[in-house]
Amino acid sequence: MDGIVTEVAVGVKRGSDELLSGSVLSSPNSNMSSMVVTANGNDSKKFKGEDKMDGAPSRVLHIRKLPGEVTETEVIALGLPFGKVTNILMLKGKNQAFLELATEEAAITMVNYYSAVTPHLRNQPIYIQYSNHKELKTDNTLNQRAQAVLQAVTAVQTANTPLSGTTVSESAVTPAQSPVLRIIIDNMYYPVTLDVLHQIFSKFGAVLKIITFTKNNQFQALLQYGDPVNAQQAKLALDGQNIYNACCTLRIDFSKLVNLNVKYNNDKSRDYTRPDLPSGDGQPALDPAIAAAFAKETSLLGVYGDVQRVKILYNKKDSALIQMADGNQSQLAMNHLNGQKMYGKIIRVTLSKHQTVQLPREGLDDQGLTKDFGNSPLHRFKKPGSKNFQNIFPPSATLHLSNIPPSVAEEDLRTLFANTGGTVKAFKFFQRDHKMALLQMATVEEAIQALIDLHNYNLGENHHLRVSFSKSTI
Repeated sequence: MDGIVTEVAVGVKRGSDELLSGSVLSSPNSNMSSMVVTANGNDSKKFKGEDKMDGAPSRVLHIRKLPGEVTETEVIALGLPFGKVTNILMLKGKNQAFLELATEEAAITMVNYYSAVTPHLRNQPIYIQYSNHKELKTDNTLNQRAQAVLQAVTAVQTANTPLSGTTVSESAVTPAQSPVLRIIIDNMYYPVTLDVLHQIFSKFGAVLKIITFTKNNQFQALLQYGDPVNAQQAKLALDGQNIYNACCTLRIDFSKLVNLNVKYNNDKSRDYTRPDLPSGDGQPALDPAIAAAFAKETSLLGVYGDVQRVKILYNKKDSALIQMADGNQSQLAMNHLNGQKMYGKIIRVTLSKHQTVQLPREGLDDQGLTKDFGNSPLHRFKKPGSKNFQNIFPPSATLHLSNIPPSVAEEDLRTLFANTGGTVKAFKFFQRDHKMALLQMATVEEAIQALIDLHNYNLGENHHLRVSFSKSTI
């Protein structure tokens, strides 16, 4: 059900969630065990009765229906992509936990995201809501022990040493500050591909480069994040976990390298910041003009996730495969877009059996039907915990506009949107901030067309218009 490649006919892919739900994040991680505050009898009473489904936002989240053998690491990992986790309280006898994030904003982002995509631990759905408590107050003795570990984690998470270089280089920074992880796969009964590693590790931040190789008869990989904080989070959550059930165990450490030099994009190495690199086996470099040609056509799907690749089917040109960044995004795209009307036709969106959209091989002319968007500047969700996760809504006639320069007036925007072929029914600037506005088209189909045509439209003064669907009406 949770996939990455969608067939959109218009086409989202099975991948990381399928692997993660039953295996990765399924065993304890000793690195985090000392961070846990276990409730004593008084704590159990203090936190009894947290069953309110809706409540005021709080940076403390109440997690219910946890599997019996769930570990603290698994619970912590739920929050890591959204920001710093500052405390945790496990109520194992009640199959519940409390997770405290550094900010209320991070907690809101996490709740909004998981309200759209139901989180699972060990193949079991769990439930996350705001707690009635504004902070976690636990037994002082136990809390002192936890705080010492939390301070150490915080020191690493807030470290953001500038790292640069165009080749593999050594660094004087401590290993915990490196954005490069060294990964060894133990008990490798099933093959682990570069794409599988990318799917798993992308949950903790933007993966820039991966190099895989075999050393001492072991499959290994070097994986580089854009930020050492992401590398720290991924190591805490994934070290010691299994990719597949009872096998393919991840052993993760920090590399002494701070930058990887990738020469080829193929099944053994990949630089996601350089889609133009050759494959080394004759596959042609990606023409940058190709990505630009498809940018307009993928703007709609970009509302629900970051489109990686698109392939229009050669013998069925009313159908396409669309590869999203992860399974959650593909599920969102399918849920919100299946049955919508676009270009005068009802589109059907289903999960595809394909794991990835393959780029054409050398000498094969696919008439420009396959495009790669891995390095597209239009990606809205590259940053973990992005505020854009809070603004995911079904297609509606009302559009939210932002990044409007001061020189652009209401009439300018009305004219611009009317030129997409629809009728502008209403317009309203935000009272406090004229950089944002709501604009209502006559129909949902007209609003979809306007978003496709005008998202990222250059309004001048170095302002590119951002367009998304709104839950509000004018």
